[in-house]
Amino acid sequence: MQQAFLYVEDDSLSREIMKFIMEAGMGVSKLAIFEDSSDFMNRLKALPDRPDVILLDIHVRPHNGFEMLKMLQADAEYAKCRIIALTASVMNEEVEQLRISGFNGAIAKPLSVQTFPGLLKRVIAGEDVWYIA
Repeated sequence: MQQAFLYVEDDSLSREIMKFIMEAGMGVSKLAIFEDSSDFMNRLKALPDRPDVILLDIHVRPHNGFEMLKMLQADAEYAKCRIIALTASVMNEEVEQLRISGFNGAIAKPLSVQTFPGLLKRVIAGEDVWYIA
């Protein structure tokens, strides 16, 4: 079964890099990308494939990554999705807040073409991945 992914990111370069890594580098065909978090849950439910892994930028508007995580956790259909924070905010206290909130991991930005595919494979396998380089 082909995994489905959602990436919520307001930075256009980060979106382009993710698209390149996942489609060209990893052969992913089910990748949805939202450039903001407006009407998040309705847009999510309208996707043709329910994402297995959801990658959330933390500093996105109007709903930040923590707010989107709470929405996902409150919805039984998405409560079991693997939810990973992608963030440039990697100070110890920020990473601890991500853990406490219930993210299944965090990956520091900028993304690395060399390391991201392996990290994502670990996430798909059910591992919590905290890669703060």
